[in-house]
Amino acid sequence: MTVIECQNLKKRYKRMNALENISFQLKDHKITGLIGRNGAGKTTLLKILAGFIKESSGEVKVFTSNPFNNLCVSANSILVDDQMSFPDSLTLAEILEVAPKFYKRWNADLASNLFHYFRLNPKQQHSKLSKGTMATFNMIFGLATRCELTMFDEPTNGMDEAVRTDFYRAILKEYIAYPRSIIISSHHLSEMEHLLEDILLMHKGKVVFHKSLDEVKEYAVAIQGPTDLVVKLTEQMEVLHTKYLDGHLHYVVVRNEKPPEKVRVDSITIQPVSASDVCMYVTSETKGGIDDVFK
Repeated sequence: MTVIECQNLKKRYKRMNALENISFQLKDHKITGLIGRNGAGKTTLLKILAGFIKESSGEVKVFTSNPFNNLCVSANSILVDDQMSFPDSLTLAEILEVAPKFYKRWNADLASNLFHYFRLNPKQQHSKLSKGTMATFNMIFGLATRCELTMFDEPTNGMDEAVRTDFYRAILKEYIAYPRSIIISSHHLSEMEHLLEDILLMHKGKVVFHKSLDEVKEYAVAIQGPTDLVVKLTEQMEVLHTKYLDGHLHYVVVRNEKPPEKVRVDSITIQPVSASDVCMYVTSETKGGIDDVFK
C-alpha cells in the first residue's frame, strides 16, 4: 500500500521556495532515511505530511487523503521533533497516562519500560527538560504511539552517543515487533544506515533521488592512483568528487553508471563509497569540497 504520495508538491514562503516540484511515493512498512543538508526542505516536507502546514501547490496524500487539518491522518501519524510541546499542567508520567485517549495503538508497557530504562523523572514537566532529555522523552512518546506513519525530524539532537545508540536499537526492535512506516530525518546517516531500507535525498527543496540503500551504495565508486592515469580513466565519467592526496596521487569519486575499464595497472585502485559519502558528494556545491577553498 502507498502511504505517502507527492506530485509536483511546492511550498513557498514569501519570495523563497522551500519545496519545488517534489514528487515521490513511499510504500508502507519501510524505514526511510530523509537525508539532506540544512535548508534542504526536510522539515517543511515533514510538517506538510503531518498536516501542520498546507502546501502551496501540487498534490500530497497521506493514507490517500490530504493531511492538512485531517483528523484521520492526525490520529494515525505523528511527527516527533524539537517543537513538540505538552501542557505544563501535566508531569511526564501524566502525559504518558493520558496518551491512550489520543492514540488507539498506544503501548503503555513500551512507554513505561523505555521511561524507566532512560531513568527519566516522572514528576518533571516537559518544558523544563534539558535538550537531550527532552529528545529522549519525545522519542519514547513517538515510538509508544505505534502510529502507522511515525516521523522523526532530527530526533537525536542533544542526545549523547550512548543514548543515540540505544535510540536506534529501540527503533529497530520496535519496528521488527510492530512494522509500520517510519521516516527519520537526520544528519547522522552513518550511524543509522543499518536501519534504513530507502533513502530520500533532498537538496535545495528538490528530491535528488529516492533509492533503496543497496542502490545508493552502488551509486558511485572511488578511483585512486597517479593523477595522469586517473584523469585519463575518468575523463568520460560523471565526476562527483575529486581531491589530491599528495603531489602525484589523485582520488576521484565517479557515478557508477557503467563498470570502469579493466585496469591492469597495480597503482590504480577502485573502491566502494559509503551511502553517507554518496549523499554528501551528490549535494556538494564543489567537486573538491572544502579543499577548493584553500587552492
